[in-house]
Amino acid sequence: MRLWLTNTANTRVFNLTVPGVRMKQVGGDSGRVEHQELVESVVLAPSERAVVEVLVERPGELSLEHHTPQRGYRLATFTVTGGQAMPSPAAQEFEVLRTAPELAAERQRLERWLAAAPDKVLALVAQLDDPAAMPADAGPLTYVCPMHPEVTSTQPGRCPNCGMKLLAAGGLPAATDSHDHTAMDHPAMDHGAMDHGAHGHHDPGPDPGAAAGIEWEDDMVEVNRRTTTATMHWKFLDRTSGVDSPTIDWTFTVGERVKLRLVNELDSDHPMHHPFHLHGAGRFLVLARDGDPEPNLVWKDTVLVRTGQTVDILFDVTNPGLWMAHCHIAEHMQSGMMFSFNVTHRGTNQ
Repeated sequence: MRLWLTNTANTRVFNLTVPGVRMKQVGGDSGRVEHQELVESVVLAPSERAVVEVLVERPGELSLEHHTPQRGYRLATFTVTGGQAMPSPAAQEFEVLRTAPELAAERQRLERWLAAAPDKVLALVAQLDDPAAMPADAGPLTYVCPMHPEVTSTQPGRCPNCGMKLLAAGGLPAATDSHDHTAMDHPAMDHGAMDHGAHGHHDPGPDPGAAAGIEWEDDMVEVNRRTTTATMHWKFLDRTSGVDSPTIDWTFTVGERVKLRLVNELDSDHPMHHPFHLHGAGRFLVLARDGDPEPNLVWKDTVLVRTGQTVDILFDVTNPGLWMAHCHIAEHMQSGMMFSFNVTHRGTNQ
C-alpha cells in the first residue's frame, strides 16, 4: 500500500507511523529518495511531503498515527479484509531497496559544495516584547521562564534550560492555573527513544529534554494567548549583508546553484522550529545538518530547521521571476519571516 503524505497543518510537526507493519520511504517533496529505506516513522513539517510503502500481510485494522514524546494520536484507520495474505510479487517487491541513479550522481558532485563557504546565511530569530517590564514606575521586577517557572531572576535574561526569554512575572499566569507548567517534567521525557529515520536526532542545546528541537505540544498556552503581532516579532536576518527580511534583496540567475545556510539561532527570545519554504524558483538538496552530511538525498522545497540547528541547502535555480521565501507557519510569515527575491535569465537583468 503506497501512501502519499502531505502535512497541511499550520504549525504542527507530525511524526507519522503505521504500528504493527513494515514501512519503506521511497519519496519526498519533489521526487524519489536517493536510496529507499525501511523506517519506523517519518517526520513531516508543515508543507513537507513523503511517499511511503506499507506492507500489509494480514487482515485486520491498521492505523496511521502521530507519535510525540508525550502521547500518540490516531489520525486514520485502514480495514484490511480477506484471508491470510500469501507471498506475492508485491511482497517480494517490498524487500527490494532501490537507489535513484540521478541522486547517486548528485552525491558524487557534492564534496566541493560541502566544503564551500555559504553564498548566503539566513538567521531565523524571534523578538518578544515584554509589556509588563516596560512601565518606568514598575519598580523591582522578578523575571521568570514561561516554560520553567522555577527559573527566576531579578534581571532580564534567558532560561538556562530552554533558552526562552525570561518575562516579568506580572505578565505571566500563576503556576496554579489550569496549565501548570511546573507539573511537566521536561527533562524526564524520553525523546531519544523516538526513531526519526533519515531525519536524525538533534539535541538543540543545554536541555536534553528539549524535544529534539521540535515543539511537539503547545506547552505555552497562556503565554501564547498573551502575545500579539504587536509584541511577538518573527524575523529573517541576512547575516551576509546585515539586513532583515523586509529589505533582503537577493538576485539569482537561471542555471545557478547557490549554497544557503539556514541558522535557527538559540540566541532568540522564543526558540522554536521553523519549516523554511522556497517558492517555484527551483528546488534544493539538503547538504548538511549541523555539519553532518545528509545521508539520503531528495529534491525538496521545504526543510524543517529545528531549534538551534544549522541546515545547509543547495538551491538549484531554474525558473525566472519574482519569488518568495518564507517560514510555512502562517503567524511567523505574517509577522516578518518572509521576503521576495528575483531570478533573472542568464545574460539579462530581467
